[in-house]
Amino acid sequence: MSALLAREQDVRPAVPGHAPAGRSAKTSQRSPLDRQRRKLFVPFVMPALLFYVVLFVVPIIAAAWISLHTWAGAGEMEWVGLGNYARLVRNDLFLQSFTNTLLILFIVGAAIFVVAFALTLVLRDMAGKRTARNVLFFPHLINALVFGALAGFAFNPNGLVNSFLRAVGVSDPPLWLARDNLLGLVMAILAWASVGYYTTILMAGVDRIPEYFFEDAALAGASAFQRLRYVILPLTWDVFAVCAVLWTITSVKIFEIVWIFGGTTGVGLPPQEIWTSAVYTYIMAFSGQSIPSYGMASASAMLALLLVAVLIVLLRRVTRREALEF
Repeated sequence: MSALLAREQDVRPAVPGHAPAGRSAKTSQRSPLDRQRRKLFVPFVMPALLFYVVLFVVPIIAAAWISLHTWAGAGEMEWVGLGNYARLVRNDLFLQSFTNTLLILFIVGAAIFVVAFALTLVLRDMAGKRTARNVLFFPHLINALVFGALAGFAFNPNGLVNSFLRAVGVSDPPLWLARDNLLGLVMAILAWASVGYYTTILMAGVDRIPEYFFEDAALAGASAFQRLRYVILPLTWDVFAVCAVLWTITSVKIFEIVWIFGGTTGVGLPPQEIWTSAVYTYIMAFSGQSIPSYGMASASAMLALLLVAVLIVLLRRVTRREALEF
């Protein structure tokens, strides 16, 4: 019977509007669209691709090449291979800067996501949700340098914070701008400035969940925790994954908020206790060095890029789940 059906299909005459034998109708119908897309590739996609290659790919390749040399920005480059990387892993200042970056990445990131998700759940059913979301998002619009300057003004020994503490009876308020306290202060400022941004993204993810999911869960007798576990988290998991990638990229680039505290040292450079990977890279290349070391700076930048790449791959594996459509 199967052989007879196959023979009948082979001799079936071609019908106008149908795909000929040996070609699927899907392929036949899409081929004009595919040809049109190929025609549009050059005028529309190629300029953006060229822009991306020139401003992103080429600098990365150049930095990787420079990282294998000793170079002061002028003159000949001396090949050292992986020598710059070997020097970095033995450099205490670089290791401290890299550790500070990791602390910001994980500790501040954890604080941001816990607070942002809590605010999302609290504000979900509030009447003034849009106004609250705008207020929370506003700090993200302010440049980090402004936050640093305001923090330096508010937390200096005679600033607003210590003046308030003295007014309420604290006779010996802490020295917030002491070197041992600066990293914690920077992390607190970063968390405060970023919570609103990620709250806005998470709120958008929760708002897109159809209301009937919550109604069905309530009819089934689900508790608030069960609605959180079986409705909200699964349907916003992809939003959490995107936020995690965004924070990973942002945290490795932290620079301005650290740089503004250079005035506390009297030499214009931020205290070494709060240097991040980005600050270390900049100082090695452009500041604080009698002879710039572009090789070391490029090696530091490449290690930061490697860190981001590895973390994003791990995040994608950890957050990989079955896509839920609704």
